[in-house]
Amino acid sequence: MSAGTAFLGSAGVLLIVTLIKLWALRKNPNDPILRAVCGTLFIGALLFVTAAPPHLAKINNWFGTPNIAAPIVYCILTAFDAVNIVLLIHWRGNDDAARTRRQTRLCLTAYVAVMAAIVLLFTMGDAPVERLRDLDTYYANTPFIREMIVLYLAAHTVAAVTMTVLCWRWSRQVPGSLRLGLLTIAAGSSSAFLYDLLKYTAIVARWSGANLDWLSTHAAFSLAGVSALLVAAGFLIPPLGQGASSRWGMFQQFQRLKPLWLEIQSEIPRTCPKPMSWWRSMDLRLMQRERDIHDAVLRLGPYFDASTGKRVYAEALAEHAERRRARGEADASVIAGAVIAKATARPAVSPEDRWMLTSTEDPEDLVRMSDALARSPRVQAIRRWAALVGSRG
Repeated sequence: MSAGTAFLGSAGVLLIVTLIKLWALRKNPNDPILRAVCGTLFIGALLFVTAAPPHLAKINNWFGTPNIAAPIVYCILTAFDAVNIVLLIHWRGNDDAARTRRQTRLCLTAYVAVMAAIVLLFTMGDAPVERLRDLDTYYANTPFIREMIVLYLAAHTVAAVTMTVLCWRWSRQVPGSLRLGLLTIAAGSSSAFLYDLLKYTAIVARWSGANLDWLSTHAAFSLAGVSALLVAAGFLIPPLGQGASSRWGMFQQFQRLKPLWLEIQSEIPRTCPKPMSWWRSMDLRLMQRERDIHDAVLRLGPYFDASTGKRVYAEALAEHAERRRARGEADASVIAGAVIAKATARPAVSPEDRWMLTSTEDPEDLVRMSDALARSPRVQAIRRWAALVGSRG
């Protein structure tokens, strides 16, 4: 695979993810972190598009100036460093919003100044021979061009070291996908720092009369793409991981509510919509299941027997001494008995003898009650007892 193809493929991936994040930004236009993520991804994609040697030649031809692609790429790389640091500033969070704004302004001002200096130094220097892969070493001793090269590398090194230190330090304080994302960014920043070291070595070798150009043209070149992809991926891992974790949690809750939903299915009003298809959003399916359960519970309310609930609650509490779990078992037993009582046309319980169901007030309690319906031997005993009474009546 050619360098141009590899760079374009990487740019395509980043652009697709950028479009996905822009869609999310449309719904949350004031989210500073989302704006910074979009900026990071887009500038990263632009960096891949412009940095491939075939594209460098096209940029030079478009402008009609040899090597003008170099300051353009250096400016894009500097902008990429700046938005990465800004994103980390906002991502890290700070109780002092004014301090966060000051840090953001300082970072952007410094890197904009570097970009302006890169352009100025290029215009002051003389680089008439087009170099697509080895400009940094070929012009390492050329006045102003030399300073331009050192300046962009210095700015890149500061960003790489800053991000590596911050991410390693922060990763020790956070768990899960955020920690994985920070470690990925740290790996990308470390690769960027190694890129800079290889470039510095090759340039200093030129200053001393030696030739280690391969460190810059081959070793460092291969690290550049890896570094940018790792940094971009690191910023994407936490939101993707948190989203996947949230959806998995909703799926688990949806599945655990199934025993309760099946238990009261006969009482779900016919006017309620049919269960959504599996491809629909999990949050909508969970919401529908919870709504169906609440509607059915309201219809079963007149058949909730307080004596059943009190007995099961006392037995469960005596066994495991967990009040919420005991309450869930009691509520589950009352529902199991009420379903059978209504199905067998037994009379409703008088208002003063009705059990007040509380496990529907909290999603966790609702899941706990559903688990009791599926596993509790006391609930199974109440179900058998209610069925026996119903068959006799």
